[in-house]
Amino acid sequence: MRKIKVGIIGFGTIGSGVVKILASSRDLIRQRLGAEVEVIKIADLDITSDRGVEVNSSLLTTDAKEVIDNPDVDVVVELMGGYEPARSFMLQAIAGGKHVVTANKALIAKHGDEIFAAVEDQQVSIGFEAAVAGAIPIIRLIREAFVANGIITIEGIVNGTANYILSKMSDEQCDFDVALKEAQEKGFAEADPTFDIEGIDSAHKISILTRLAYGTTVNCDDITVQGISGITIDDIECAREFGYRIKLLAISKFNGKSVDIRVHPAMIPQSHPMANVNGVLNAVRVCDNLMEENVLIGHGAGSLPTGSAVVADIVEIARDILAGTKDRVPAQSFLKNEMRSIPLMNIDEIESEYFLRFSVLDNPGVLSRISGILGSHSIGILSVIQKGRCDQGTGVPLIMMTHCASEKNVQLALKEIDALDVVCEKSNLIRVEN
Repeated sequence: MRKIKVGIIGFGTIGSGVVKILASSRDLIRQRLGAEVEVIKIADLDITSDRGVEVNSSLLTTDAKEVIDNPDVDVVVELMGGYEPARSFMLQAIAGGKHVVTANKALIAKHGDEIFAAVEDQQVSIGFEAAVAGAIPIIRLIREAFVANGIITIEGIVNGTANYILSKMSDEQCDFDVALKEAQEKGFAEADPTFDIEGIDSAHKISILTRLAYGTTVNCDDITVQGISGITIDDIECAREFGYRIKLLAISKFNGKSVDIRVHPAMIPQSHPMANVNGVLNAVRVCDNLMEENVLIGHGAGSLPTGSAVVADIVEIARDILAGTKDRVPAQSFLKNEMRSIPLMNIDEIESEYFLRFSVLDNPGVLSRISGILGSHSIGILSVIQKGRCDQGTGVPLIMMTHCASEKNVQLALKEIDALDVVCEKSNLIRVEN
């Protein structure tokens, strides 16, 4: 029976998951593929630590070139993460005529143009399903299942760490720092969680989905990104009172002329299909011109969920190898000559409803001063919550929900309000996504 031979660079959490799945599902894969998938080389700087999976020591090496330059390897799987040397290894493998698979969203987001061009020039295949939302097959859906659909909106809860923290804050009424510490203790958050909690990881992922959905390249540095570290218990509880939950959303909307792409905490109605996607789960909502919406929910991280997406890519490439086909599905979803440059909408141009939290002195006339400034910028107030009295000289929360207004006007109004002598600290803004 034909064997498809795989070399892996990176034998950490995901790499060990891939090896486990290929071993445990060997027969199932053979029955569906008509060939065996065999790992013949694994490269990692650490080849002595126990990964929880049995591997013949002859397969292990500390030299990635033993994978890249191995003439027997059909598919090189990059699972080391980061920009370098992952980029160089990927390009070397492609230049050598190897098909490639990666779970590296940062690499695809930042160096996608270079990598996709190399793939097309060498006429090899690339799989990167695991780069976005783990086990949720959103990339395959956009590239293949939604090929006739004019996508209008993509919204996603695509970072399990941030979602776990917000879920815990909401369900257990604990502070951000407490929720983050628990996430780290359980292994859901890195020792340095910056990429996750500040929205950078989500920005990488939404830039990839935007490329596939609309056929345009997005520079991650051009995406408006706001993390969740400023979300408080007061925000969570007030959102609940208004009938909303707070989620870190990655958003991409195409109006036919420009793309509105951003990452930030958002209030979504409790009836929203993603409102009860909690813990480390991910969700992606796709709206297009043929269907109102499709919502996919699943495990977005972890050894086996992400490993299953990697294995799915390996098997898909193996099918093409066995069939002797190339370029069956364009790597970027669109043909190379059909890719275009679509301008990005400035955040100031968006319109939304807003949740505004102020800390103000409990003095007469404060509400009218703030509402007056909002009104002068054409911002209508939908509802108000004013918390109880406090000690003289300290601030009390004043919460407002607005009607739909422009981002530009809201920012100008907040700048004026923050300068008032009755405002005790910088105001907080959370956008509403219905």
